[in-house]
Amino acid sequence: MADHSQNPSGKPEIDSPTGPAPDALQIRDLTVGDGAEARPGDRVRVHYVGVEFDTGDEFDSSWNRGESIEFPLQGLIQGWQDGIPGMRVGGRRELVIPPAQAYGRAGSGHRLGGKTLIFVIDLLGVG
Repeated sequence: MADHSQNPSGKPEIDSPTGPAPDALQIRDLTVGDGAEARPGDRVRVHYVGVEFDTGDEFDSSWNRGESIEFPLQGLIQGWQDGIPGMRVGGRRELVIPPAQAYGRAGSGHRLGGKTLIFVIDLLGVG
């Protein structure tokens, strides 16, 4: 795995969105990395924070646990599978993920079902 030690910018703050939630995945690079590029099916090591689009409430953050996390892209929600490839190590990317690419419609059985999610992801390594 390519390695960048801890991201110097620290835990990101996510501004409360305005307007209606998008119907399609939105990808926005906040910082473009210069390391290895993530490809579909790679294992990735990331730091991330996730908030609900409608409320701005944080529901998960690797930053709060004090350590990054590593996993294969194919095991993640579709929004991550589609939104991380093309990102480079050292980069920070915002993904706005509608329910169809996150945890499904309301009543799907997941507590985040029916919700549009915002993630800010720091890519620390790929392999």
